[in-house]
Amino acid sequence: MRAPIGHFDDARPAPACLDELTDPVADAVRHWNGSVPAEQILYVDTDPQWADTDTFVEHYGRDLLQWSANCVVVAGKRGGETTLAASVVPSTGRVDVNGVVRRQLGARKASFAAMDTATGETGMEYGGITPLGLPGGWPVLVDAAVVELPYALVGSGRRRGKLLVPGKAFAELPGAVVLEGLGVA
Repeated sequence: MRAPIGHFDDARPAPACLDELTDPVADAVRHWNGSVPAEQILYVDTDPQWADTDTFVEHYGRDLLQWSANCVVVAGKRGGETTLAASVVPSTGRVDVNGVVRRQLGARKASFAAMDTATGETGMEYGGITPLGLPGGWPVLVDAAVVELPYALVGSGRRRGKLLVPGKAFAELPGAVVLEGLGVA
């Protein structure tokens, strides 16, 4: 199994690439205080036309799928109230929105947030949403399988570029809740 860092000769510590990130992601990296040093969060420049997972792994290497994670914004609704959250799951599966997410958010109904809501609320580009730099108070639901990865490849807040994040760092994100079975095949 080839580590994901080996695919990218230009992987650089994210703190040295703040101008490549959206403002909320750059702020999260700038103020990172987890047990994993911020310098271990890496930025790799990638072509935005390959941002979507399927085209990304076709272009950069199919074996990257095992290291890739998707971050999607979900909305839980109950009694006229809407709770936005992020869900981070391995790219080989999908988010269990109507099961694990709905129960975790205490919602009567849960769904993927509309694109305009996801991008407007996060300040990130569609196809590049990442769990770093999300609005304060948001739950960040993380599949346990992502936390177990030495590194996970996720969005950078933009369609151009990806972040390589040590898996255990996801458990230290503000609002993080690590859940078994969040991602399903």
